[in-house]
Amino acid sequence: MRALLTSGGITNPSIEAALAGLLGKPIAESGALIIPTAVYPFPGGPGMAMRAISGKGPAPLVELGWRSLGILELTALPHIDEEAWVPAVRDADALLFWGGDPLFLAGWMRRSGLTGLLPSLRPEAVYVGVSAGSIAAAGTFVETYADPPRGKDAPLKSEDVVFATPEGDVDRTLVTAQGAGLVDFAVIPHLEHPQHLDASLANAEKWAAHIPAPTYAIDDETAVTVVDGAVEVVSEGQWKLFP
Repeated sequence: MRALLTSGGITNPSIEAALAGLLGKPIAESGALIIPTAVYPFPGGPGMAMRAISGKGPAPLVELGWRSLGILELTALPHIDEEAWVPAVRDADALLFWGGDPLFLAGWMRRSGLTGLLPSLRPEAVYVGVSAGSIAAAGTFVETYADPPRGKDAPLKSEDVVFATPEGDVDRTLVTAQGAGLVDFAVIPHLEHPQHLDASLANAEKWAAHIPAPTYAIDDETAVTVVDGAVEVVSEGQWKLFP
């Protein structure tokens, strides 16, 4: 399976061209499934999911002119027969993983059986991640929380940290968690984004130090592609690799 890991979706012509190249055909001839699961833990999550599905969200994705679109809701999959959803996943040219909480997303990818299914999909199928969708593709990732999830979504480990933001130092909990293992590197999205106050280059370097793999810090104009293990960066913005 191929991958296009973005911070803010298909935000510029370079990333859109990279997506078409990974698909091996025009987007207009490709079918996709959007996975909005990661957004539900956020306040207003149902509305944000609706905007993502309808193409009115902040990250361009479903409105690219796909030949066909469907919704794959991971929280429903354990309750229905695999025959009802696995064929749709196998037939899809692209799986579109929306943003939100990567810990919640990674947990439901495992519980739904999707993580185990991904390695058996067609080599030309494309995993498209936005923000948390990109984070969760890694084998190990980190994320900060004011109140980390517990129970089934408990991280591998957590520690209290202080991160500098333009509004002053902020106490958060940095969690290390298990992702899907689709790629052998990690992604830190929203680099230097004004609405993500702790996503500075200095803080990204601190986060990357907790990840036992190369880590790409990318802004919303950047994506990382993977084809047969070969990694390339497509960017009209800013990014940095922490090896």
